[in-house]
Amino acid sequence: MKHYAGLDVSVKETSLCIVDETGRICREAKLVSHPDDLLAALNDPIWRFDRIGLEAGPLSQWLFSGLAEAGLPVICIETRHAKAFLKAQVNKSDRNDARGIAQMMRVGLFRPVHVKTLISQKRRVLLAGRKLLQEKAIAIENDIRGLLRNFGLKVGIVGVIGFEQRIHELVGGQPELAELMEPLLVARRVLREQFTQLHRKVLLLARESEVCRRLMTIPGVGPVTSLAFISTIDVPARFKSSKAVGPSLGLTPVLNQSGESHRIGRISLCGDEAMRALLYEAAQVMLTRVQKWSWAWAMQIAKRRGQQKAIVALARRLAVIMHRMWSDGTEFRWTREATPAAQ
Repeated sequence: MKHYAGLDVSVKETSLCIVDETGRICREAKLVSHPDDLLAALNDPIWRFDRIGLEAGPLSQWLFSGLAEAGLPVICIETRHAKAFLKAQVNKSDRNDARGIAQMMRVGLFRPVHVKTLISQKRRVLLAGRKLLQEKAIAIENDIRGLLRNFGLKVGIVGVIGFEQRIHELVGGQPELAELMEPLLVARRVLREQFTQLHRKVLLLARESEVCRRLMTIPGVGPVTSLAFISTIDVPARFKSSKAVGPSLGLTPVLNQSGESHRIGRISLCGDEAMRALLYEAAQVMLTRVQKWSWAWAMQIAKRRGQQKAIVALARRLAVIMHRMWSDGTEFRWTREATPAAQ
């Protein structure tokens, strides 16, 4: 008899529910959220697992890897799809969620999520850490500007390199204020130095990657965007078509159709938010700063529906093009090459 398991994962404990092919509950337990503890409960020879499901979350990649390496048929399921299924339950609890996930595995009503490889996970940590340091440094700079403005001291437009010198010039005649600003400047300096260190690592990885170098032939796509794209997509072959990349990144409109009602809303905003923002920035550069232009359709969208919608549409097209370039091993070109005449 086949068995199915559902795992409702939290930081400390995981609720386990095992059901047979008829839907009867065979075992329920509370386990420590660690691969070894889960394996101890799931590797019992009395179970013949066909599918083991766990919801995508902060610990899902770690637990998925541990169970998959042990040969168990584990599946990571999409969060919003699981939430819609589990919402039908009257009482929300970890035990009931584990039961619901087990039943989803039994009837096959789930949407699997791709679990990224270890190298892609490490790249994403690098990009996330770089962005975090940059945001914190900018936040401190803005706070310093606001604090000095209370004393009538205006920093004005100044670059990253000249920012600290400008602050020293403003507070030079006020020793007490200079003493208060110094710790903030030290913190900002450390953040900028560490950000530079991670940014150099991003540049090095992008330079060493053949795929990144190829993607950077697209105007507006730099090392950060290219490295983020390959770490987000991870395995290009998991998409049957390049056109499927746009919906996976939340760049396609939501359709709401019922009877005679047919509404097309805003983009779904599902998938990786950071990657979506980088594609938006690249599309904005291509639409507003690149001199050479051959995609008149985007300009037509900007005239009819506004520049923001045109940038979103171009970002979606960029995602498709980048995936196709990665899959085919081709470089970016502005126009389609002429098809040779048939012999």
